[in-house]
Amino acid sequence: MKLTFYGAAREVTGSKILIETEHGKNILLDCGQFQGKGLETEEQNRALAFSPASIDHIILSHAHIDHSGLIPFLSRNGFAGSVICTNATRDLCSIMLADSGKIQEYDTITFNKKRARKGLPPVEPLYTQADAVASMKLFISVAYDRKFRIDEFTTVRFTNSGHMLGSGVVTLELKEKEGIKRLAFTGDIGRPVSRLLKSPQPFPQADYLITESTYGDRLHPTLEESDEDLFRVVHHTCVEKKGKLIIPAFSVGRTQEIVYSLNNLYNAGRLPRVDTYVDSPLSVNATSIFRMHTDCFNEEVADLMLTDPDPFGFNSLFYNTSVEGSKSLNEIKGPVIIISSSGMMEAGRVKHHLANNISNPATTVLAVGYCAPNTLGARLLRGEQEVSIHGKKYPVRAEIDRIESYSGHGDYREMAEYLSCQDPDRLKNIFLVHGEYETQVNYRAYLESQGFDRIEIPSFGTSYNL
Repeated sequence: MKLTFYGAAREVTGSKILIETEHGKNILLDCGQFQGKGLETEEQNRALAFSPASIDHIILSHAHIDHSGLIPFLSRNGFAGSVICTNATRDLCSIMLADSGKIQEYDTITFNKKRARKGLPPVEPLYTQADAVASMKLFISVAYDRKFRIDEFTTVRFTNSGHMLGSGVVTLELKEKEGIKRLAFTGDIGRPVSRLLKSPQPFPQADYLITESTYGDRLHPTLEESDEDLFRVVHHTCVEKKGKLIIPAFSVGRTQEIVYSLNNLYNAGRLPRVDTYVDSPLSVNATSIFRMHTDCFNEEVADLMLTDPDPFGFNSLFYNTSVEGSKSLNEIKGPVIIISSSGMMEAGRVKHHLANNISNPATTVLAVGYCAPNTLGARLLRGEQEVSIHGKKYPVRAEIDRIESYSGHGDYREMAEYLSCQDPDRLKNIFLVHGEYETQVNYRAYLESQGFDRIEIPSFGTSYNL
């Protein structure tokens, strides 16, 4: 078989890996959008290095848009194969891809207005909401730890990776002339202990391993430390400063974790008397899907639900879906907590909240996840004193804070410990993806100190014959 890396190669977005089997089948591991790179993003997403019609199957590790977001684009342009994933991933994709299509349509309208002023012709959206809905008919969902026979030469199995609801390590067994070859793709690896989800589970021994490296040179605080940090930020902002706490958070996974932590503070009588708003239609829908998949929760959450049947709700928490409701949050003058997407602050309603509050010293903006280098979130975390939002420049007077342990990615020790379920001597190659190159170099050195070797860091378009 032949591997070619068409995304998340020396960067953290656009996950796509093409497998060409000796029996003539083309299997795509993930089909993610490139995100957070300005105009370059649009060009990268449209300029596929392969024909969508040539792909027989997409194997999806999880539902995040940088792993799933180009499925409707491929479907719109000739892909008619199957998309194979876990049950929860399919349910999440049904709302996330439709939401992504809606954003594509909206952004294209705005973009075409600018093009019209320059006398340029309009462009079509990458895909529409209708395209996303139509692509869902291609999905086949499979339970964890079940071998699924794709064809007479290929089986796939998903093992819980603990990164987000439904995320799974993909293990492929391919029958070739030389015998069976086993390839494992971790997708994104969660932390060993999660607020909500079960811990990552060991996956079958592989011959070839493709694994992420997002935090390959960083260590995270413990969950207990981060919950105290969250309490500290809430108290400082809402009690001491009497201001707004804006938490940009991805709608799926991060938002539910933040709400769960706030719910625990509420149950313990520690949460200040302040209203909390989850301002995102996608977050609201995603939370409903979380409630449907309680089998993915860890024992602590299961035990809590015996006395608190809804860990994603408390008396001062409000879920908002309407545009009018979102705008009304700008009229609140006193302390309030607003959780809104997106986590990298590049799109969605949170940009409007930032535009209205970023110049107010009483405001705190709390980052709770990874922000790619070129995003608005990264610029704020670097301490830039002025930022552009929706084409207008704003002085940054709000406090910018960060809690990294809410990340769904394990740090370098946690990822390496997870990989210890593999016998290094039986791995013929390891490929590092989904990480910045300097981080990957550091992570490779750490893995080598743990007994792993033959580690490659593929660049975009690099192929390997296995």
